[in-house]
Amino acid sequence: MAEEEKADFKEENQGSSGKNPLLTILILLNLVVLGGVGYFQWINFEKLSKQPSIHDVVKAEMKKMLQGEEEDSDNTGQAIEEDGILFPLDGFTANLAQGDGPRRYLRLRAVLKFGKNSSEEEFKARKPQIRDTIISIINAKRPEDLLKLEGKNFLKEEIKAAINSFLIDGNIVDVYYVSFQIN
Repeated sequence: MAEEEKADFKEENQGSSGKNPLLTILILLNLVVLGGVGYFQWINFEKLSKQPSIHDVVKAEMKKMLQGEEEDSDNTGQAIEEDGILFPLDGFTANLAQGDGPRRYLRLRAVLKFGKNSSEEEFKARKPQIRDTIISIINAKRPEDLLKLEGKNFLKEEIKAAINSFLIDGNIVDVYYVSFQIN
């Protein structure tokens, strides 16, 4: 009797260990799909690697700006100061972004220098918008960001870019700090 059970068991296992054509087809189909996905990923990677990075774009723009400044300079090698309209802002106080320490704020008085082709009427009309923009920028800064010279210079550039984005007649050439105090 034990021998008959062993024989039946062997016959059952032999039938199930045969090759299943449906399983083979699914495995081949899976490999083809996986290969297709891999191919499209590789094509996408190649396309993205050919695009310039933000670092390269900024570097190229800085190089263009430096070349433009060299063309504007005299033969003596000194840069030409651009004339413009000085527009003093009233002093104001703005909260800085709070870190782990106590609340800090910035007292600032600044003078904006607009290009000579700018209209002073627009600046007077947009004075509240200009002040709001500067306060919004300062509110996002931490005291550590503004204590160093690089931070102050970056703040100037950020203010110039933000205000120039909404001006119609003219642009800001420079920002001068008259008073800059962090408490």
